[in-house]
Amino acid sequence: MAITRDDVEKVALLARLELSEAEIESLTTDLGQIVGYVDQLAEVDTDHVEPMAHAIELHNVFADDVVRPSLPREQALANAPSHNGKGYLVPPVLGD
Repeated sequence: MAITRDDVEKVALLARLELSEAEIESLTTDLGQIVGYVDQLAEVDTDHVEPMAHAIELHNVFADDVVRPSLPREQALANAPSHNGKGYLVPPVLGD
């Protein structure tokens, strides 16, 4: 699949990017090379390769949940710009 100037202009429009003529020409070439490389990878025989979620096999990478001593609440809230004694107070994001 070849990347055309129109493709780059459409993607720039969707991404709300203002590109100069030089940037459009450069991106057309660069994206064309990237797509060409991906097409080259598609030719590799992967019929006998099992799908994997991670490149390195990992088993039980999570540590056990263990209760440990932590900061007292007063010390944890000491530098908070606003708190109610139990937790941080933050301004509303979606309004009142």
